[in-house]
Amino acid sequence: MTFTTALAAFFLIWWVSLFAVLPWGVRSQHEGGEIAPGTDPGAPASFRLGRKLLWTTALALVIYAGCYVVYAEHLVTLTGLMGRFDYAKY
Repeated sequence: MTFTTALAAFFLIWWVSLFAVLPWGVRSQHEGGEIAPGTDPGAPASFRLGRKLLWTTALALVIYAGCYVVYAEHLVTLTGLMGRFDYAKY
């Protein structure tokens, strides 16, 4: 796997992980009891983007490491998948 391919794969995993991490620990202004004038009560009271980016990076590294091991050790192959679903009959 080239460096560019590895970087692209990591970025895609990171981007999907970001959307999984974004809702973690979000409390709305309504839940916090303090609503800023002119804002929606459902708006986050404290977003903490930096912490979410760190969690996203950590999660993406773990997922990428698992995917890399599967790729490097050839644990999943196309022929193995075809044999698993018994495509030889067709």
